[in-house]
Amino acid sequence: MPSTAAEPIVTILSGTSAEVRFGADVDEIAASDSRALNNRIIESIRLRAAAVGEPITATIIEGSSQYLLVVNPDGTFTEPNVGAATRTPPASAPEPGPLTAAGAVQQQAAPTGPRKPTVNDLLASRSQPPLDRATIGWQGAIRRLTGGRIAPRPGRRERSRLERERAVQTRLDGSRTIVILNPKGGAHKTTSTLMLAATLGALRGGSTLAWDNNETRGTLGWRAQSTPHHRTAVDLLANLDQFADMSRSSLAQLDTYVRTQVDARFDVLASDEDAAASSTIDADAFNRLHTMLSRYYRLIVVDTGNNMRASNWVAAVAAADQLVIVSTIREDTAASAAWLLDGLREKGFGKKIDDAVTVLTSPSAKAERRLRARLESHFSQVTSTVLHVPHDPALVDGGPVDFDALSPETRDAWLTVAATLVKRL
Repeated sequence: MPSTAAEPIVTILSGTSAEVRFGADVDEIAASDSRALNNRIIESIRLRAAAVGEPITATIIEGSSQYLLVVNPDGTFTEPNVGAATRTPPASAPEPGPLTAAGAVQQQAAPTGPRKPTVNDLLASRSQPPLDRATIGWQGAIRRLTGGRIAPRPGRRERSRLERERAVQTRLDGSRTIVILNPKGGAHKTTSTLMLAATLGALRGGSTLAWDNNETRGTLGWRAQSTPHHRTAVDLLANLDQFADMSRSSLAQLDTYVRTQVDARFDVLASDEDAAASSTIDADAFNRLHTMLSRYYRLIVVDTGNNMRASNWVAAVAAADQLVIVSTIREDTAASAAWLLDGLREKGFGKKIDDAVTVLTSPSAKAERRLRARLESHFSQVTSTVLHVPHDPALVDGGPVDFDALSPETRDAWLTVAATLVKRL
């Protein structure tokens, strides 16, 4: 049965633009041609259908015509009012017109007379986007000294940074979940969660959540910047019903449960901070929260507890699109991470471990070289890649992270981590 929980209304405004209304939420869609517009409309509805796990019936309005379109979570669709068979949007076909009241894509009439230029021709006539201009190094100095009259291309280091920033900004076709793991305390899981979320949020323009999935109490909320409220995942779980109907809920309502890190452009969902509380987050609670949060955030970075036998811990691993194994360059912390990987393989998560990324952080200004080499050798054989993050005094005191105080080397290392992860998503 098609879903009746959220019935979008699609208004075709032109052959290249439309408005998709989900209750109070309105998505304005534009495309270069009518075929692309059709596909984008269907994709917009498909994302909602995938979020609720069942088909969604949309009402299509075009001028004085109106008809229904049922879109399934896998992107196939039917047009019940004309009895059309289930099908997927065409990948390549003659240029179609917009969705029509007949329930099919209508071929545009062949033009008569001399062809008139269209908006696509106007856009195609634009000059190519300007090349990157140097901002650092001798190249940047020359550009500033000459007021831009001489503008050398960026040097190798700056080109590398720009390439990694663009990799982080890659468009994703849905929500993705990154899970940070190491069953030992002091392994830099929480610091890594905050640094990764901050890097992703700043470069992708928000829509990133750092979530403390500790079954009782974690420290992510304490390490984040303070906010006017102290609500946690337990409070959100207790009020989850208010987000069941997306037509009556919004991201703004989540502001009373998450802690917005304004400068770094990401949100934090803290774990329970009540020392006297007896409530815990189990697998069912994690899955319910994750399903809802995936509707509102493009990237979710999950900080995990130290109990790999906890049901919510296992549920997070199962939900992960990408695992990140973190460890300081210490024998005990690294052994804990290696033990974790062995256990996850035995639990049937071998493919996720093969695809995992290992991040090794230096606990001091000078990491022991032989140990670093040993750890890199081991984890490069059991995970997909090993990345290194330098020691930073700004992260030592365990208090709220001051992102402005971080060294350029730390920022650059986490940019590499973020770019590597987004490429794999």
